[in-house]
Amino acid sequence: MRLDPVTLEIVGNRLSALTEEMCLTLQRTSRSLYVKETADFCCALAGLDGGFVAYPRGIGVSGFVGLNLLEAVRGAGPLEPGDVIITNDPYRSGGLATHLTDIQVIEPYFHDGEVVGYGWAFIHCSDIGGRVPSSLSPINDEIYQEGLQIPPVKLVRAGEPSRDVEALITANSRTPEANLGDIRAMLAALRTGRERLAGVIAQHGVDTVLAAQDDLVSYTAGKARAALSRLDDGTYRFVDYLDDDAVSSIPVRLSVTATLDAGRLHLDFTGTDPQVAAAFNIATLGRPHAWITTRVLALICTLDPGIALNAGLIEPISVTAPEGSLVNPVRPAAVGVRHASASRVNDAVGGALGLAAPAILPAASSGLVVPVVVAEQQNVQVLEPMVGGTGARDGADGVDGRDSGISNLSNNPVETVETEIGVEILRYGLRADSGGAGRWRGGCGLELTFRVLDDGSKLLARGLERLCFRPWGVRGGGPGAPTELIVNPGTPGERRHLKIDVLPLERGDVVTLLTSGAGGYGDPYTRDPAAVLRDVERGVVSREAAEREYGVVLHGPADGPAHGRADGPAVGLAIDEAATTAARLLDRREGFGFGPERQAWESVFDTGTVDRLVAALFRLPRPARQPRRTALYNAVLRELPDGFPRTPPAPGQLDAARRTLSKEIITLEGLV
Repeated sequence: MRLDPVTLEIVGNRLSALTEEMCLTLQRTSRSLYVKETADFCCALAGLDGGFVAYPRGIGVSGFVGLNLLEAVRGAGPLEPGDVIITNDPYRSGGLATHLTDIQVIEPYFHDGEVVGYGWAFIHCSDIGGRVPSSLSPINDEIYQEGLQIPPVKLVRAGEPSRDVEALITANSRTPEANLGDIRAMLAALRTGRERLAGVIAQHGVDTVLAAQDDLVSYTAGKARAALSRLDDGTYRFVDYLDDDAVSSIPVRLSVTATLDAGRLHLDFTGTDPQVAAAFNIATLGRPHAWITTRVLALICTLDPGIALNAGLIEPISVTAPEGSLVNPVRPAAVGVRHASASRVNDAVGGALGLAAPAILPAASSGLVVPVVVAEQQNVQVLEPMVGGTGARDGADGVDGRDSGISNLSNNPVETVETEIGVEILRYGLRADSGGAGRWRGGCGLELTFRVLDDGSKLLARGLERLCFRPWGVRGGGPGAPTELIVNPGTPGERRHLKIDVLPLERGDVVTLLTSGAGGYGDPYTRDPAAVLRDVERGVVSREAAEREYGVVLHGPADGPAHGRADGPAVGLAIDEAATTAARLLDRREGFGFGPERQAWESVFDTGTVDRLVAALFRLPRPARQPRRTALYNAVLRELPDGFPRTPPAPGQLDAARRTLSKEIITLEGLV
């Protein structure tokens, strides 16, 4: 390090405070509900290499600390004081933007004619054009359908706003006024950063500030390596799945092999399926991108809670992401619902690292982030960003109804939602009996029920996942409950949906979304019966589930919540000690609790066989991979019952499916 520790600490804290003040400026002056309430935005200070040297700890989206803006800066050409760059293009910005609705702005900060850093801000805008309201749909198959693509261009030139660029953006959005208001809020945030950085330079000198940028990142990198060195060296592999690609019923596989070596971590995604003709691809450009390293950063910060947030966190991480795969697609692949795949990457990386550190890593979280969008005539708003719970870990239950696995978005106040959107919220609360059973219980999912008040409304719910493959438990823990989406539940017109594109709604329709619960940790029959009773009293576990999942028999009045609803506390219950002891005289559970759907799927499509399949697909020309994959899986699925793997197959069907799979792979390998 070039600076003494005291000076570095002082300057580092001032730079971090600068970024938090930028965030507060943005949030307080923003226009759209998704920014000012949900907090899907962030600001940071980048160094001359484009990596973030200071990042807010307590406000904004935490997961983007590993992004780099240098490619976007270079793409905009020569810069002068007062310039501001804007972009939303994942491919042309070097992965800085992760889908088109994330608008990025960058300002070079000058001192005595030289760039001394870059201010950065982003917001998720309500709509950037494209095929559907809110721009994002799982069934978009190329980025051109997802809205206006903005390469790195100058939004402001030498302090003068480019009205042409503003006009182009507003003309290509269903929410032009909200977008323009949020962009101006970002410009205000950049101005705040510029003024505060000038104050730090005035007090400490430009040489000290530049040295601090390098030293802060180097110091964090060293601490990150030290944290990872606490894990057992070795190679660990884990596989997980997206339910499907939204244009077929075929699941999408994510494979991660994690290699730990003296504080360095390599993540190899070989074995992951090819990019899909849908919006689930993650444009990483083959780098240690934020969307595939988030779980590692969370682990490092868990092992070292005092570590600073900056680009040094990703310095010990390297990746192999095969070109043309789901985690490194080739343009013009659609990327709008990349957060669904990022959630599954998070789970797969957590599963692999959990093999190295089972006492540290939790079971799977709920594994979904679902911005529930209601589109009206000239109003497109995220009603609520729905998540589930956090996975249980050794020594602690998961968190109910909150999951910061890939984002730390806030929930929207019901009063604000009902003011700005034509809906009535009927219920927003925890979903009982959804957390995976275990010695430590998985976090519960959420229930959102609302009534539509106007005709012509449309529902979009991008990121719906874990409808089939449940969040897994570990060390005998059970899986969380799967996600459900129901329109007009309990009526003759009840309709149950899987993934949706744009769902028309009528006045009076009632929509219920039940998000998945998280996985449990440890054998449920070893859970303290008193803890089970407390869960029943709180309404997060029903009396029936207490006996069925935990072997805890309760006696007393039958009032209180029943059958998986958390409508109020149960009262007057007590543990039947003798009956509980008898009920728990069963074999102990161990290993992963994947749930029946994954067990059924892998009874046909086992890991080794699918490794051969994926390897053969990647030897085909890229355009031929997806059609060939679809045809192969469909040939095998014809041997299995409708609804597989939710519907279990008969033994004869299993044998026929395995024979067909083997034959199809041999044919495929012969082609390449």
